[in-house]
Amino acid sequence: MKKRATIGTLIAIVLLFSTAMYWLYSKNQEDPVVYETQSPTTETIIKKTVATGSIVPKEEVLIKPNISGIIAEIYVEAGEFVEAGDLLAKVKVVPNVSSLNSAKNNINSINTQVETARLAYKNQENIYNRQKELHEKGVISANEFDTAQLSYDQTKQRYKQEQISLNNARQNYDIVKTGTTSGMGAAANTEIRATVSGMVLDVPVKTGNQVIEANNFNDGTTIATIADVGNMIFEGKVDESEVGKIKEKLALEITVGAIENKKFDAVLDYIAPKGVEENGAIQFEIKGTLNKTDSTFIRAGLSANASIILARADSVMALKEALIQYDPKTKEPYVEVEVGAQNFERKDIELGVSDGINVEIKGGISEDDKIKVWNQLKPAADFNRGR
Repeated sequence: MKKRATIGTLIAIVLLFSTAMYWLYSKNQEDPVVYETQSPTTETIIKKTVATGSIVPKEEVLIKPNISGIIAEIYVEAGEFVEAGDLLAKVKVVPNVSSLNSAKNNINSINTQVETARLAYKNQENIYNRQKELHEKGVISANEFDTAQLSYDQTKQRYKQEQISLNNARQNYDIVKTGTTSGMGAAANTEIRATVSGMVLDVPVKTGNQVIEANNFNDGTTIATIADVGNMIFEGKVDESEVGKIKEKLALEITVGAIENKKFDAVLDYIAPKGVEENGAIQFEIKGTLNKTDSTFIRAGLSANASIILARADSVMALKEALIQYDPKTKEPYVEVEVGAQNFERKDIELGVSDGINVEIKGGISEDDKIKVWNQLKPAADFNRGR
C-alpha cells in the first residue's frame, strides 16, 4: 500500500515538473515586447469649445404702417437694396363707418359755428362802419369808437378761427376716408417708406392683404424687414458646463454649413447673464461680431458653428496626449525617455495648452528625445503563420 502511494506521488511530481518545463519553453518562444518611440514635434495648438447657432444681421428693422387698410401696391422684393425714404408699398384705406360718420358730423357742427361767426362778424362790421362815420363827424367820442373797433376785430378773428377749424375737420374727414389729404405730400399715411437703408430681407405681405396699424395695443402688421447685411453677427448658445470657460473679447472661428472650406473671424462680444432651460439643460446665449473685412456674402439665417478659442500656442514643442503618463500618487505628468536599446528612464515634464490630441511641452525633455509609446496596441495575431 505504501509502495503504491509512493509511486503515485512520484508520478504527480513528474507531471508537474513536465508541465512547468513546457510552460517555460512556451514563454521563451514568444516574441519579446518591443516598445516603439516617438519624438516631440512642432505644432500650433488651439484649445477651443464649440457653440451652435446661426448668422443674423446685427440690427433688423420691421417696417409697419401708420394706418390700417389693404395693400394696394408693393414696390420692392426681398433681396433689393433700398435707401431711407424709398417707397416700399401703398395702403388703400378701408374707412371705419363709425369714425367716418363722426368726422362728417363734426364738419356739419363746425359749419354751423362758422355761419354763426360770419353773421356776427358782418353785423359788427356794419356797426363799426357807422361808428366810424359818426366819429369822423365828431358826434361820438374816441372812447366809443375804440370800443366799436375792438368788438369788430374780435368777431373778425373768431370768424377766421372757425374757418380754420372747418378746414381741419375736412382734412380729418379725408384722412379717415382715404388715409391722406391735400398738402400732406410724402407724409401721406398710405405711403409706406423705408426708415433705414439696407437690404430688404423679407416682404411678408402681398397685394390685397389687410394690414393693421402699429399702436399702443397692437404691434401692427410688418410690411417689410430691412437690415444692413454688411454688419452680421453670430448668434448661438453654449451649455452651462462651457460658459465658465469663456469671456468677452475672445476670438471666434465661424464655419457656415452652406459655405464650404471657408472660415470667418469674429469676436465674442456678448454672453447672456441668465441661462434658459432647453431639453433639460441650461443654455446661455452668446453673440459675436463678424470681421467686416471679409467680402463673402452670407445670407441671413444660415446655420453656423463657432469655435471659441480659449487658448492658443503657436509653433511650440508638442507631444501626443497618449504618450503622457501620470504618477499615481502625485498626479504629476511624466514620460519615459529612451536612454539605450529598449531601456527607458522616467522624466518629469511641464505641460501647457492641450487640444485633446496634442499637448504643449514647456520643459523636461528636448526635441531630440525619443518618448516611449507605453500604451501601444499589440499586433493582431497572424493566423497564416505555420501554414
